[in-house]
Amino acid sequence: MPQRTLSADEAAQQLKISKATLYSYVSRGLVRSEEGQGKTRARRYVAADVEALLRRKEQRRQPDRAAASALHFGDPVLESAITLIEEGQLFYRGQNAIELARTHSFEALASLLWGVEGADNTLFNHTALDATTVRQMQDLQTQMAPWQSLAPVERFQLALPLAAAADLAAFNQSPAAVAQTGARILHMLAMVTTSALVTTSIAQHLQQAWTPSMPAADLLNATLILCADHELNISAFTARCVASTGATPYGAVLAALAALQGPKHGGSTYQVAAFMRDAQIDARAAVSERLRRGEFIPGFGHTLYPQGDPRGRALLDLIDQQLPSTAVSATARAVEELVATNFDQRPNIDFALVILELALGLPAGSALTLFALGRTAGWIGHIIEQYQAEQMIRPRARYVG
Repeated sequence: MPQRTLSADEAAQQLKISKATLYSYVSRGLVRSEEGQGKTRARRYVAADVEALLRRKEQRRQPDRAAASALHFGDPVLESAITLIEEGQLFYRGQNAIELARTHSFEALASLLWGVEGADNTLFNHTALDATTVRQMQDLQTQMAPWQSLAPVERFQLALPLAAAADLAAFNQSPAAVAQTGARILHMLAMVTTSALVTTSIAQHLQQAWTPSMPAADLLNATLILCADHELNISAFTARCVASTGATPYGAVLAALAALQGPKHGGSTYQVAAFMRDAQIDARAAVSERLRRGEFIPGFGHTLYPQGDPRGRALLDLIDQQLPSTAVSATARAVEELVATNFDQRPNIDFALVILELALGLPAGSALTLFALGRTAGWIGHIIEQYQAEQMIRPRARYVG
């Protein structure tokens, strides 16, 4: 998708500088330029670079305000080599996430995020589980039996401290050891989801439990990858804050799960599901009723993707390609067209997850379950980075009382 550009006059005016100064910024690599269209071929200047310079100027002029704004989709506040969001695209370790969803297994993607690319066959080797680990998993199954009426993500929050109590190796915070702990956590969460030991890939495990008569493992695998990480969102930041205290990966993932369930984060999938129940009766009426009540249309738009969330688009396209056309897919297309035509907003990953849940006939709430399982891989990556930083995250508050 082409990036937004400005003329020299527009860029100079926004920056409150002369065009000569603008040209010097270009020569120093601070602002990128490209040849324009039309007869004059006048050069155009990348708007994102101009906006980044404006933010830096604001930081120098009012550092307190800049620090506060950084906490809400503002400038970066810490370094990470895991995920990049740039010009409407998502990259994991420098590789396009949409392509990885087509080419990698979820386990291979997790290994990539954890900085141990290629180790997935060792980390997730189901046949090499020792007797102690198998017994611990079986004991956990027994402990979780009374709680089967809870949603999987709620069961995750019960299972994590129980599993942590039996996993002394989780106190080893070396990168290789945390990767091993991460694999155990993912296996455990997949087991809790289905109440069965994991003996295949996680995507195949879910498919066998949820859609045994439908070959949906590849689609579930891609979904987990598309959900795996999203830079420094609130749940990843929560995981890093907790990890920075020296807590185990189990504790950091438990805290991140609490953040994920909020209705402004992964919990928004419940809002999308409620909306889609109405939309399946009458899409136009469902949209108009929410607008009359002053509500937004859930599952559309994303601050970091003005031109559309690539994860949502990719997953919806995969659903169309791999599943037969149904009333659900027809409703999804009708809603998408209504919102795009009237509000110029595109579906995000939350919308696509709910459409997948409905299209496959998965248990209610599976959209959030998939989100949580996939995102756990990213949280483990952030936990590893935070342990390596050896620095506690402790911002200061500006007293206003």
